[in-house]
Amino acid sequence: MPVAIITGASKGLGRALAEALAARGWDLVLDARTAEVLKETAAALAGHGTRVTALPGDVTDPAHRSELVAAARELGGVDLLVNNASALGAEPLTRLEGLPLDGLRHALEVNVVAALGLVQEALPLLRASEAGTVIAVSSDAAAEAYETWGGYGASKAALDHLTAVLGEEEPRLRVWAVDPGDMATDLYAAAVPDDQDPRPEPASVVPAFLRLLDERPVSGRYGAPSLLEAR
Repeated sequence: MPVAIITGASKGLGRALAEALAARGWDLVLDARTAEVLKETAAALAGHGTRVTALPGDVTDPAHRSELVAAARELGGVDLLVNNASALGAEPLTRLEGLPLDGLRHALEVNVVAALGLVQEALPLLRASEAGTVIAVSSDAAAEAYETWGGYGASKAALDHLTAVLGEEEPRLRVWAVDPGDMATDLYAAAVPDDQDPRPEPASVVPAFLRLLDERPVSGRYGAPSLLEAR
């Protein structure tokens, strides 16, 4: 069975994607910071009959990243790495004039440095896979200028660029930055708590990710809404 590592997998998009992969028979290594919620998620996904290893921890911790890759190795390797864990830099979001620099550093550490660190750790196993794939969950804020989204957007833009370079450096892999579009997630609620407009559930964009895995287009940046429209 193929094996995926998914960070930030206890809820939201990470859990929705893990659910879809488990239904397809993938074995999973899941990460999140909240141990109890992650344990509940893993138990639910194991109901599909797949092997699920849940490892609570912080992706900024090198030892935790090594633990994730070691767990995947025990399951057979790494066929897919999804860097989904994210930090906003400020909750709620704020204009750049008031953005705490420590918050910006944290966003860069989680969204960029830790993501690259996990790729580096998993790269030998990804190269050994017949279909090694890296997905970096991006954001519209990485490409567009939205008031108050500067710190988060800058970190996601940096992640996009690293992802693009990785795709050039590793031509045997598929390396995709994927903008899922607006979703009803805890991250968005923390970013803009006063925004009560309805948004799609994360599960609604999962078919876009599955389409990428099925069709394996060239490495690059993709938008989930466009992938869904083109089905």
